[in-house]
Order: sequence, then structure tokens, then C-alpha cells
Amino acid sequence: MDSIRQKIRSFISDTFFVDAFDDSASFLKSGTIDSTGMMELVNFVEQEFGFKVADNELVPENLDSLDNLSQFISRKQA
Repeated sequence: MDSIRQKIRSFISDTFFVDAFDDSASFLKSGTIDSTGMMELVNFVEQEFGFKVADNELVPENLDSLDNLSQFISRKQA
């Protein structure tokens, strides 16, 4: 899971020019990523990890923090 977490962190840092953010912090509430950015993040996840994120999976519990997103990807890959 560390490699998943690192890939996501690198993507967010490079794409949204964010140097530091807490693994458990909400991307949206902290201002790390806006709603348009969330769609970029979903697109990255789909391409990088090779699965489609279904409409009913586009929820904060799956996507709105580094912790939530890395756990979601691990579950999808299992």
C-alpha cells in the first residue's frame, strides 16, 4: 500500500502544486483539490491502477483523503 500512497502523493504534489498535506485530511475541505481536480484525480487513478471507478463509488469515503483513496484502491485491486 505504500507504493500506492506514494504514487497518489506524487500525482497530487505535481498536478496541484501542493507540497505537504496530511494523509487523513479531506482534499476538498483542506483546499488541496477542488471539484474539478477530483475528476483529474479519478482519471489518474483509473489509468494508473487499471480499473474504472463506478459512479456509485464517487463518494468522499473512497476518494476524499490520501488514506481513503489508498484503501479504496487496495480494495479494488484485491
